[in-house]
Amino acid sequence: MLKFKLNPLTEKKVARFRQIKRGYYSFLAIVVLVVFSLGAELFVNSRALVVSYEGEWYFPTYGEIIPGETFGLDYSYETNYRELKEHFERSNSDNWVVLPIVPYDPYENNEYEGVFKPSPPSVSERHFLGTDTTGRDILSRLFYGFRIAMFFSLVFLVLTYLIGIAIGCLMGYFGGIFDLVGQRMIEIWSNMPFLYVVIIVFSVVPSSISNSVRIGILLTIMVMFSWMGMTYYMRTGAYKEKARDYVAAAEALGASTARIIFKHIMPNTLATLVTFMPFTIVGAITAVTALDFLGFGLPPPTPSLGELLKQGTDNLTTAPWIVVSSFFALVVILTLVAFVGEAIREAFDPKKFTIYK
Repeated sequence: MLKFKLNPLTEKKVARFRQIKRGYYSFLAIVVLVVFSLGAELFVNSRALVVSYEGEWYFPTYGEIIPGETFGLDYSYETNYRELKEHFERSNSDNWVVLPIVPYDPYENNEYEGVFKPSPPSVSERHFLGTDTTGRDILSRLFYGFRIAMFFSLVFLVLTYLIGIAIGCLMGYFGGIFDLVGQRMIEIWSNMPFLYVVIIVFSVVPSSISNSVRIGILLTIMVMFSWMGMTYYMRTGAYKEKARDYVAAAEALGASTARIIFKHIMPNTLATLVTFMPFTIVGAITAVTALDFLGFGLPPPTPSLGELLKQGTDNLTTAPWIVVSSFFALVVILTLVAFVGEAIREAFDPKKFTIYK
């Protein structure tokens, strides 16, 4: 059976990271939140977890839409499971419904005093953080918004690193004209106004395009304007590693250029880049939140921290719970990721863990 084993130097760095309690516990907290968000439908969802009706069991959460007439109701569209539970309780039948902790969908509008407007936090109604300006549950939108923001930022991180690392290694290894032309092109591209490009693109994108495509367009634009900084670190690292004896030995043995770059140089330059990962995630979350706040981020009605912050600032006096909830959630997320970044930076400090004397 194959076992994955870290080299001794990396093991020391990981052990040092675990000794930094603030960063280590923050990392565990983020992992727990991400794991819970993967199964968000089990905790925050308008669909029931289990329905027992006339001796048969139904599991609507991840299944197909079940019409109300299936459970003896007088409509053919999807069952309102909160009403179904009340119906079973009033009829004193043996049928029963198990609802999630928060029985509301992030896209679902709920009436308050007969109209769709903000409602304050209510334990009895299970609106634990209240509702927004159109009656959507805030905790539900925060929960799903966190999942979207984290996975958006992780995909952003992967794509940014792939492009920046590959181009930086090529520039550092080949040098000369290739490096010179590459630097000039990066300098020109980095001076392009990111916000103006986003505004222009989304002003011409038709509203008929699906939300997934619009999210993909936003991700593509952000990656296009964010990979340049990584190339400088990789270029410098590749220049340094290229001068070492193991690269000369690989060349003498007839190793191809691709093998030397991606099998020898790149692995020896990635250690320092690990320290930038949490801060790249922080930057991605902050950027998409700011764009959502300005109305150029994730397409509505996608759950978003920035969109909730915008609602909160517009209704600060009439519905203060909106901005308080969204601001607190954003601060907690960014603080946890920043603590992880600080711990990784200290644990992977090359001045502390080095083989050179």
